[in-house]
Amino acid sequence: MQETPTGQSMWASVTHATPLKRDAAYDHRAQQAALDIELHHTDGRTVQAVLVLTPDQVELYAIQFEQLIAKREQARQAGR
Repeated sequence: MQETPTGQSMWASVTHATPLKRDAAYDHRAQQAALDIELHHTDGRTVQAVLVLTPDQVELYAIQFEQLIAKREQARQAGR
């Protein structure tokens, strides 16, 4: 791991992010939603962060998650 000019360590590359088991929040004044997430790095470390979404992104992901849930249910039904 490299040191920055200020002496702070730089993070290894991020491999993926996972949502934390907390409620998402919506800020009406900022017109954005916030979801707490955890970033996983190649060196095994994790760090908490916030995923900020616009209203359009929330609507898009809501549709996509509905489709994923339906596909999962179809796969369950086919496996019976």
